[in-house]
Amino acid sequence: MTTRTALAALAILLAGAAGSTAARAETIRVAATPGPHAQILEAAKPVAAAKGLDIKIVEFSDYVIPNQALDAGEIEANSFQHQPYLDAQKADRGYAIESVATTVNFPMGIYSSKWKSWAEVPDGATVAIQNDPTNGGRTLLLLQEKGIIKLRDGVGFKPTILDIVDNPKKLRIIELEAAQTPRALADVDAAGINTNYAVSAGLDPVKDPILREDASGPYVNVIAVRSADKDKPWVKTLVEAYRSPEVKAFIDKQFKGSVLTSW
Repeated sequence: MTTRTALAALAILLAGAAGSTAARAETIRVAATPGPHAQILEAAKPVAAAKGLDIKIVEFSDYVIPNQALDAGEIEANSFQHQPYLDAQKADRGYAIESVATTVNFPMGIYSSKWKSWAEVPDGATVAIQNDPTNGGRTLLLLQEKGIIKLRDGVGFKPTILDIVDNPKKLRIIELEAAQTPRALADVDAAGINTNYAVSAGLDPVKDPILREDASGPYVNVIAVRSADKDKPWVKTLVEAYRSPEVKAFIDKQFKGSVLTSW
């Protein structure tokens, strides 16, 4: 075989290998809420692409549809919720979905556009919380953690307004969809706001809360997939790409302490 013939044969082999790699590339749809969750997935996309996985990000503006879409097979995974919320959704709706990895923690904050500190909040003030049991309960637990209200014993992670047994400041607590809580700041004295919605609204989750949840606790977010898919190779690739050094560096630089990695 001549040198020219050998080089031609090698070129054909390399082209075939490249075509084979492209053919093996797999596309998955991953749901996220706008803001940090979607931004972090954007940072994971090139890492996943280098491993042969194409991530298509599908954004939903609420906390209900991403699990409905996952269970229905309209997407392959989602990344927007913590484990207590996922557990509650599965118990309430019978979803056959489960977490495959922990991701990041967004410490919950209580914000106000009227008062610079909680000490200024008057008796009888109106406080907005989320209307889903897990996130609304999380805000109530934060108020209890700071000594503002007392909840009945044994409420777990999903207390409701009915579980308040002591409310010395006579706070008026109202419930809104989680995505609406930042917009309510002009109409209430304070509001519990999830970090992703706070960031989307231009709030600083480190400096702006008048009360802030401790970083430790059960509210680390997760990647969820259908139970039937949990052992598929693309799941491992997705998790490795998300929990990569490149994504960790992006989170640390981009969010400056408002989002904490679990790895």
